[in-house]
Amino acid sequence: MTEELKALIDRLRHVEMTAEQATEQRRSFAYGNTHIENSRITRKLVAEIDRKLVRKRT
Repeated sequence: MTEELKALIDRLRHVEMTAEQATEQRRSFAYGNTHIENSRITRKLVAEIDRKLVRKRT
């Protein structure tokens, strides 16, 4: 690993995501992992399910 890459990784460790960014990352992760196994999974479906799960938690 280069020193430049190490420095970049170190800087990124201190970045805090907004709630909106965290939501988008969670949805992207879920979509990426489920779409591999089931091509019928869409980003829209993942977003709908995420909204339902968030409502259940509150």
